[in-house]
Amino acid sequence: MNITAKFAIPTPISAIAPLGNGLINETFSLKAGNQRFVLQRINATVFPAPERIMANWRVLAGHLAKNNDCRLRIPALIPTHDGSDFVRDAAGNYWRMLEWIEDSVTLPQLTTTAQAREVGALLGRFHRATATLPLEQLAVTLPDFHATPLYLQRLLTVAAKNDQANQCDKIHACLEFVTARRKLAAVLDTAQRTGHITQRVTHGDPKLDNILFQQNKQQALALIDLDTVQPGLLQHDLGDCVRSCCNQSGENAEVSPHFEKGGLGGIFNLAICADILAGYAEETRAVLTAADIALIYEAIRLLPFELGMRFLTDHLEGDRYFRVTHTGQNLHRAQRQFALVADIERQRQPLQALIAERFISCAS
Repeated sequence: MNITAKFAIPTPISAIAPLGNGLINETFSLKAGNQRFVLQRINATVFPAPERIMANWRVLAGHLAKNNDCRLRIPALIPTHDGSDFVRDAAGNYWRMLEWIEDSVTLPQLTTTAQAREVGALLGRFHRATATLPLEQLAVTLPDFHATPLYLQRLLTVAAKNDQANQCDKIHACLEFVTARRKLAAVLDTAQRTGHITQRVTHGDPKLDNILFQQNKQQALALIDLDTVQPGLLQHDLGDCVRSCCNQSGENAEVSPHFEKGGLGGIFNLAICADILAGYAEETRAVLTAADIALIYEAIRLLPFELGMRFLTDHLEGDRYFRVTHTGQNLHRAQRQFALVADIERQRQPLQALIAERFISCAS
């Protein structure tokens, strides 16, 4: 089955190549005529109802089109010849075609104040622009996403049945780290259930890889990878963005077995965090409440904790969710996230102080 022939794009197709480093979907760049496009296979194992993703994409695109002043761009969907948003192949896989946003680049890491402020401002513009989008117009594309208490329970259940958990020192150290922070898992969940914060429209995965910059690498241009756009908590988005951008040595650096005691210090970049929060606060003054702001520190701490648990669970279950290139990679990723949590905790006082400074006018 020729997937590309189903989409309304020029011919001939001259080149197809893998694109990006995503851990879930398969992504390819292709040239068609004199244009470039992005082709993706949606991972139906992860996303049980891919058609909901496409429906949400259309709703979001229509809403942003009515808000021309939001200065926020997302990739346009390329329809099939019969007007559909996707193609389903003989194996049941869902494929979509997206606009290639010209003159754009992704950044491996943030290196300037301007870049960091732009990241925060772009996410802030997304939250501000979607604040008027009714939640009932969006479907849930990934059930129980960011349900941290469930991730914790699943990890502990899997670990109790797994021989590795008792035999491997690295796994044992990770489990001790998690157990010592069990209460952290329920912080945002409890705040929502008790009515202190409410759900809004969230991106779901606003990591640095999903932000396109202009060629000058100083202005943020677009927000991509919209599979997890759905009702959620703004704190999850902001925490995940900070987690991704402020982990300056990346997720593949060597991790000491004593990461909780400072074996891997200085990996959370407080200065970059300050600039991201400055850009975000500037755009969300009319969106955030005092209760929202009061939970920002815990969100920044929670998201790497949550992701670390997910990586560790996947390792114990045989790497079923996150793609790996070698055995033990998800365990290594888990260690890296827990080291990031530990470094955030070591910088708690200055981090809380800069949050108060950046958001003081928002809470007034």
